[in-house]
Amino acid sequence: MVTISLCMIVKDEEGVLARCLDSVVEVADEIIVVDTGSSDRTKEIAAQYGQVFDFVWCEDFSAARNYSFAQATKDFILWLDADDVIKPEDKVRLLKLKQELDETTDVVMLPYHTAFDERDRPVYTYYRERLLRRAAGFRWVGAVHECIAPCGRIQYGDAAVTHRKEKASDSGRNLQIYENLLARGEHLDARGQFYYARELMIHQQFAQAVTAFEDFLQRPDGWVENRIEACRNLADCSLALGNREQARQALVRTFALDSPRGETCCALAALEMEDGRLQQARFWYETALRVPYAEQNGAFVKPLCYGYIPCLGLCMCCDRLGRHAEAAEWNERAAVYWPESPAVSYNRRYFADLQQ
Repeated sequence: MVTISLCMIVKDEEGVLARCLDSVVEVADEIIVVDTGSSDRTKEIAAQYGQVFDFVWCEDFSAARNYSFAQATKDFILWLDADDVIKPEDKVRLLKLKQELDETTDVVMLPYHTAFDERDRPVYTYYRERLLRRAAGFRWVGAVHECIAPCGRIQYGDAAVTHRKEKASDSGRNLQIYENLLARGEHLDARGQFYYARELMIHQQFAQAVTAFEDFLQRPDGWVENRIEACRNLADCSLALGNREQARQALVRTFALDSPRGETCCALAALEMEDGRLQQARFWYETALRVPYAEQNGAFVKPLCYGYIPCLGLCMCCDRLGRHAEAAEWNERAAVYWPESPAVSYNRRYFADLQQ
């Protein structure tokens, strides 16, 4: 069985750090926590679980993560953020993976769940490079939204990491780092340009975000999944600026990049429905039900766009077209994906009233 070093970078995480470490302590053979300047009890808590190192913050998340990786001594390195947890069922899967993992594997990609519905089901998920063979010498890149490019022998697993943020993040930190980089005349690579555009969008600087997304999409080296997401984000920014046709065109651009995705089809359907183009909306919702689930491509996935949302959308389309019986059938199909859905319950009452 392989051994695992858990490597983390933290700052002022006394509220969540123990929760994270408790969820993974049975998996890790070594715990390394690198503190980047905490003023609370973070270091004291971390010392109860493993080794604590100090790192002088330099506005570079990759530098801090690479320093944490440099302290590791085990076969594989597992990384987490302080507000991540390994749920009990995923800990079982991770322990099984640890027992079965081939020492020649370089990277293990695991699901990362970052948003949830009322039933605590993931509604936004994607794969991250989560376990890395230490001897392969992987290095983090990117001052913000840092990553390691997977290469070598890559394996996919099903032990998910769940993101449980308990406090608001420093809302302006990431954008400020990017702006400081640009002010110093530094060049953003394709991934950096994508996330810079996203930060502009998050901060509602929509016109600047549109320009930044277009700059990213002009680059030939952008990862296809980032390009698809950039088109969807570009559509959101265009809608915020009142440019509906530009939003529609941005969504359609994704089809030249790869096969249709449920998220894009649902976004197009919603746009068409808002414009009263019900047949077109129906077409896109039906297409969303046919497209394959793209999670293992590394895509940013909203699972409800592959079942519940299209069925509910088709219910609305059919109802507005006066096809109430068919609309009720689509509502029941939506219930298969989400039995406790408030919208499904409301629709049931609505269709029952129509029959009286």
